[in-house]
Amino acid sequence: MEIDPKNQQKFYNILKAVIIPRPIAFISSKSPAGEVNLAPFSFFNGVCYDPPTISVSIARFSGAKEKDSLLNIEQTGEFVVNMVNRDIAEAMNLTALDYPKDVNEFTVAGLTEAACERISPPRVLESPVSLECRLKQVVEINKGSPKECGLVIAEVVYCHIADQLFDGRYVDMKALDLIGRLGGHSYCHVDSLFDMKLGSITKDK
Repeated sequence: MEIDPKNQQKFYNILKAVIIPRPIAFISSKSPAGEVNLAPFSFFNGVCYDPPTISVSIARFSGAKEKDSLLNIEQTGEFVVNMVNRDIAEAMNLTALDYPKDVNEFTVAGLTEAACERISPPRVLESPVSLECRLKQVVEINKGSPKECGLVIAEVVYCHIADQLFDGRYVDMKALDLIGRLGGHSYCHVDSLFDMKLGSITKDK
């Protein structure tokens, strides 16, 4: 089968199913008025390491309503990327719904706000890793369209990581226990690991 994305309404479903697994950016942000927002986004990845820079794509609209996360990031220039492990997966899923602007998704999901070191929005205390980020730029895609999105590019200015996960050099990948986003309603556990060194493969038992 050959598909032209411009002529295929459901190509979005194909794209999400084949670019996998996608890491989940569980973004906490705060409006200029002090309203806290928490929502997950899976078109997320690293960009470069010096300075440490990440990117996340956020749709401008959910129906006719502008998404709070993108508005908050643009207006304040700050946000937190909280990583999602299996312990908080269901809580993360609750925040994916659309709520009124004055609803705090931390409360909805039963998660705990914790203060950041260098930025104003709170981080998720239960997350194994939280990255405090400052906005560098937003690349607008499909500007003016109902399908407009913003590609957010930001610098990581501070990191919170659970003590038992980092030995000063390497992160314990098994203990990190993150989940990834797949197509449809599917997620995956990042726990089937193997190492490759100098052309050899050593399967993790």
